[in-house]
Amino acid sequence: MEFVITDSSQDRAQAGLPAVASGACRVPEPGAVEAEFAGVDGTLVQRRWVEAAVAVRFEQLAPVAAFPVVPGRRWGPGWWWSATTGRHVMHGSQAMCLQLMVLDRDPQVVGLSARPVRLIWRDPDSGRTLTWVPQLFARHADGRALLADCSATAAPAGDRAARAAAVLEAACAAVGFTYRRLVPPDKVVAANVRWLAGYRHLRHRDAGGLEQAVLEAFTTPRPLMAGAAAAGEALSALPVLYHALWHGRLAADLTRPLGEHTLVTPGPATDDGEQEQHGR
Repeated sequence: MEFVITDSSQDRAQAGLPAVASGACRVPEPGAVEAEFAGVDGTLVQRRWVEAAVAVRFEQLAPVAAFPVVPGRRWGPGWWWSATTGRHVMHGSQAMCLQLMVLDRDPQVVGLSARPVRLIWRDPDSGRTLTWVPQLFARHADGRALLADCSATAAPAGDRAARAAAVLEAACAAVGFTYRRLVPPDKVVAANVRWLAGYRHLRHRDAGGLEQAVLEAFTTPRPLMAGAAAAGEALSALPVLYHALWHGRLAADLTRPLGEHTLVTPGPATDDGEQEQHGR
């Protein structure tokens, strides 16, 4: 099996995967890839990837490896409280935290975890044993799953990351998973998602008993602030409105700056019982 990777970035100084020139990269058969993860008692368990992928609930696991602390960097490891799971998910960078927000807001995502598995394989070219720990795991409502790494830019991945991506893509495809390298969303979208994330907690859903009034105010599209004022005292209604926008009970174009004139429309129908269960 071969994947063609075109990569001009200079990422050759990192340890792990050997640096290669742009071109063909052979990957191992998925059945030859191993998975290492933390068991319920905290000890590391190693199984064949194709077996572990169908048997292990990776969204429930603790990180198999800690996030590094890099001296001199403005950011470090932290925690994201997930409205989807009602639990904290660790992150290692601002880019990863932002992708957690995006996935947390996705109504199809029902489980999230950070670095839950290390994939191990023997490189077909060098014969070396190599490893990679994807940063994120997301479980979808239909059972599909996503393994992902989070880039701070949209620039092409370095050789090391690109070769690992080829292995992970093949391993994930073999078990019905998807591997993706997530690039940052547009700056306006990112700013809007960060703002709405501040209102993701369930306490904002019916704050002041205004939930029904807010939803009724937008049964037909209208500007954000006009609808908030129609629902009651605007400052009291806004947290309820933002919470509804967070999980999709109301909708708006987030590619434009969110403000008083933003057109807000009814969102797709949701299962209220499910939203309550996940704390959205």
